[in-house]
Amino acid sequence: MGCCSARRMLILLCCFQLITAVERQVFDFLSYQWAPIMINFFHIIVVILGLFGAIQYRPHYVLMYLLWTLLWLGWNVFVSCLYLDVGGLSKDSNILSLGVSSHRSWWKDNGPGCESEGDPSAGWQNQQNPQLTTVISCWLEYQYIEVLHCVVQLLISLLGFVYACYVISALSDDEDSYYK
Repeated sequence: MGCCSARRMLILLCCFQLITAVERQVFDFLSYQWAPIMINFFHIIVVILGLFGAIQYRPHYVLMYLLWTLLWLGWNVFVSCLYLDVGGLSKDSNILSLGVSSHRSWWKDNGPGCESEGDPSAGWQNQQNPQLTTVISCWLEYQYIEVLHCVVQLLISLLGFVYACYVISALSDDEDSYYK
């Protein structure tokens, strides 16, 4: 077994996926986007199970991770299309908040270099709903930050998918030789 075996790479990718998924979960909680919160929660659970499967040589857990990765790829493509207004989808819809609230992406008001109208402390005192503050300009618009999150997840997931395929084939070969 080499230093960069498929199993070790899958373990490394699962750890990196956990870090990025928890980061994404935090920002989705800050913006009250309930659909991504639920999907991210399931993603974190499945990645942990895939990680245990790779560590403990359990091909069924890795297979579950592999199948979930296909759904996760589809979800990230959907969210990217939503934020880029592709195919009749609109970033201004309440799809991600499940229609429960009118909250938008946390990055819309708090992105890098965002300048809001007036003094932030005065804005909080004078308004009944501080969410209604107006952002004048940002270095990078919020929808591109959200799409960057999706692209990072897509890249990690594609690599995880490839390595999970290798791990499953290696583990199933090991099981076959064990029972002979």
